[in-house]
Amino acid sequence: MNVHFVVHEAFESPGAYETWVQSRGHQASYSRVYLHEALPENLDDIDLLVVLGGPQGPSTTLEECPHFDAAAECALIARAVAANKAVVGVCLGAQLMGEALGGKCVHSPEAEIGNFPITLTEAGKANAKFADFGDTLEVGHWHNDMPGLTADAKILAASEGCPRQIIEYGKLVYGFQCHMEFTPEVIELLIGASGEDLVKLSQRRFVQQPPTLRANGYTAMNQKLFGFLDALVSDYKATR
Repeated sequence: MNVHFVVHEAFESPGAYETWVQSRGHQASYSRVYLHEALPENLDDIDLLVVLGGPQGPSTTLEECPHFDAAAECALIARAVAANKAVVGVCLGAQLMGEALGGKCVHSPEAEIGNFPITLTEAGKANAKFADFGDTLEVGHWHNDMPGLTADAKILAASEGCPRQIIEYGKLVYGFQCHMEFTPEVIELLIGASGEDLVKLSQRRFVQQPPTLRANGYTAMNQKLFGFLDALVSDYKATR
């Protein structure tokens, strides 16, 4: 399997997704757009496209962030979906996925930063890729917005602060508003990049501060992510 990552910022690294690639013997390639690396023009050698998070939004312009081209990333996602590739969007990546497929990104009811539980919907419980998630699962969060929905989209999981945590846009196409790829190393990068933001949000009920963020456990959510990815790969190979 050839996995291509679109990375928006150095502090929004692939984390456990990269661990999964290495542990399964897959191959990884990257478009580190913060280093002005190009998005892939040819998808022939890509099996799984993973578009990661970032502080930008789908409406962020090139004038506001010269290294981030939302329209180009939406076009890439749309091409990957049309080519029947496996596609995973994480946070900003999930929001871009929704936009690429016709769903408008909107604000989440609550900002969420830290570890909080998600609850699977009936559609989520019926999806075999999430069979190991249980009814609820504690996962990572770091967001203010959430992906838009298409006519065919299925919400597979929600949280108390955000009703759109995992969305199925197609059998091989999934948006994760939550961050199941968090590791202690990724959390340190995010804390370092957050400046005063965490302090300003300290009164929000779903925003944890650095001591709690550092004390959280991430291994269990990583393992559940690996199981989902293995199932996604199995479904992808069945289409070839």
